[in-house]
Amino acid sequence: MNLNTLINNNKNHFDKKFKELLNNNLDRSILSKAMFYGCNNGGKRIRPFLVNEASKLSNINRNDSFIIAASIEAIHSYSLIHDDLPSMDNDDYRRGKLSTHKKFNEATAILAGDALHDLAFALLSGNLKNDNYKSKLELINYLSLCIGHKGLALGQSLDLEFENKKINKSKILNMYINKTGKLFEFSFSAPFILANSKKSDILFAKEFGRLFGLIFQVVDDLIDEIGTFKKIGKTPGKDIKQGKSTLLGLIGEKKVIDMCNNKINLFIKNHRVILNRNPILITMLEYGMKRIN
Repeated sequence: MNLNTLINNNKNHFDKKFKELLNNNLDRSILSKAMFYGCNNGGKRIRPFLVNEASKLSNINRNDSFIIAASIEAIHSYSLIHDDLPSMDNDDYRRGKLSTHKKFNEATAILAGDALHDLAFALLSGNLKNDNYKSKLELINYLSLCIGHKGLALGQSLDLEFENKKINKSKILNMYINKTGKLFEFSFSAPFILANSKKSDILFAKEFGRLFGLIFQVVDDLIDEIGTFKKIGKTPGKDIKQGKSTLLGLIGEKKVIDMCNNKINLFIKNHRVILNRNPILITMLEYGMKRIN
């Protein structure tokens, strides 16, 4: 079974359970409707797929794997709702659908994002079956670090701060690692943290997720430049129009692709033993690059 099939199967399974979870937790208010709408935006659910694969390796139960994935998608959805706002990236569409602030209104979209952020922590604190409270507390604490002022929120802030400025490579990489990499880092390492795995396994998982996220963001930049609305489901070419600082704009397509391939090769070289036992992880990194086509 190829990776695309595995991702699609996981997406279908996750979407069904996620909708059930949302329906059980939300009500009929406009706010709840906006939350539900923003969570079901047609994405491939790549982060839940990473959680699923990490859960197999760390041997946590299916319930806890799903709860972690659901909390991550709540966070991811909140970030997309806010990212599309006029004061941020100002996009009317998300994966071919109206952005949440266009479907409802700006105030409702802001509140829906806020509420999804809180829902993520409610899920992790109240729905995990694992009875190791130290691991659960560590998990919750780590999520807050990954998405706060030293993580996702910082990355979004830098993305806006760097518009129409000449920014060097290291600063752009730092923005990518926070804006996109940190949530992927959490996605792949969370099951290991909950399982109270060896420190070396947790560090490996964090590094893998961070690299996967970096590649994901670099390829997103390429897709934004060369894609069409039909293909990417949102306004193409916005990075250039908004003066976004990207590695693609700084060093060009060939060098940015070479950089990603070099980072993948170095990661494989440094972790040959564990990757030989789990070859799907190499395939997952290669999948990130194949999204260009």
